[in-house]
Amino acid sequence: MSDNRKTPARPDIKSDVQKAPSAKSAVEAFVRQARAMAVPREEGAAGRLVLALDATMSRQPTWDLACDIQAEMFDAVGKVGSLNVQLVYYRGFGECRASRFVSDTASLKNLMTRIDCRGGQTQIGKVLSHGLKENARKKVNALVFIGDAMEESVDHLAHKAGELGLKGVPVFMFQEGHDPVATNAFREIARLSKGAWFRFDRNSADTLAKLLSSVAVYASGGLRALESRARPEDRMMIEHLSGKRG
Repeated sequence: MSDNRKTPARPDIKSDVQKAPSAKSAVEAFVRQARAMAVPREEGAAGRLVLALDATMSRQPTWDLACDIQAEMFDAVGKVGSLNVQLVYYRGFGECRASRFVSDTASLKNLMTRIDCRGGQTQIGKVLSHGLKENARKKVNALVFIGDAMEESVDHLAHKAGELGLKGVPVFMFQEGHDPVATNAFREIARLSKGAWFRFDRNSADTLAKLLSSVAVYASGGLRALESRARPEDRMMIEHLSGKRG
């Protein structure tokens, strides 16, 4: 005798999955929220920029390069406003330190030339956490990081970068070399914080100097200052900040 009972219809699992938000859409929504909640720069206030560098052993040539070109940041500000820069670096076994904020190139170069590079692993998470703490004390307009490697949890770094994005602190990641792990992490940090990612090498000191000058102008006067100066590097920075470039 045949069983004519009908099997109950199964739920349309496929349609349920399609209705659930994708990871990509969730991240895009987070970025939109970050842009909406960004804290504007106080009118007339000096820009505050955190300059963070990897000071592990392999970085000595790039550290010397940064010492040579850091004056570009102060020189670029010009009539836009004033700039206060804090040096942050990590090296050795868990050493991560921050200087006071300085407002002139001589003081910053004096701080940088007293530091030597030492072997150790990356501590980018500490740099991002420091940026959050410093911003909680007083508004930080931009965080710059220069390095070539990433040896940490990218998910942890992405979370910190997202927090910085919500607080309106864009992170500008300058990568030396072509390490794919670093590239993926640096680009994600820049994207989630509403900043920008750039690649350079030791033969492109002039390009790095010009881009750092653009960051300094942005930290001092925002997008309006970049648009007013309108140099090629400024236009490139504007494209990154407005999301027109990957």
